Amino acid sequence: MGATDPDESVNTWSVRSIVATMFPILIALSILEMGSGYVLEELEATYLANPTLLVLVPVMIGMGGNLGAILSSRLSTRLHLGLLEFDPRDEVLWTNVLAILGLAATIFTALGIVAWLVGQFIAEPMALVDLMVISVVSGMVLAGLAIVLSVLATYVSYKQGLDPDDTTIPVVTNVCDILGVIVLSGVAIVVLN
Repeated sequence: MGATDPDESVNTWSVRSIVATMFPILIALSILEMGSGYVLEELEATYLANPTLLVLVPVMIGMGGNLGAILSSRLSTRLHLGLLEFDPRDEVLWTNVLAILGLAATIFTALGIVAWLVGQFIAEPMALVDLMVISVVSGMVLAGLAIVLSVLATYVSYKQGLDPDDTTIPVVTNVCDILGVIVLSGVAIVVLN
């Protein structure tokens, strides 16, 4: 799949075009984002009973979105250069996916350890094994979802004639915020019950 005509791309770089494209998307994402607050409120008792989990929440949702943003950016760049093929045999695509999974494994392992250390000093300590399982499993599930969302957002943007530079990162980061809370909460409930 080749890059779009350079003159056509430049015409989409107007304030009017970007606002017209992004305003409805950002409104919809803002409404969806309220869902993560609802999930946190519904699971307040679980988090208050295990305050160390509260250390994981902002980092988990931030890192999920960051990993998705990295992949979205790389896919968008490849699309604009005419190098991206939405083909399961695309080796560079799989290399990028593996890099994101490697980053996720490293980050969420370190996050589990740091959260445990923080919990030793400022919260009611949790078992290291439980915290590591919660951090790594929810982190890897979230990374997998971020990968799927990144590829889908780039593909849908391309098919709709939208600039993926404008659409993919906001969509992926906001949806990963919501999914991060849901996945973390679900894994925590399974591990702790």
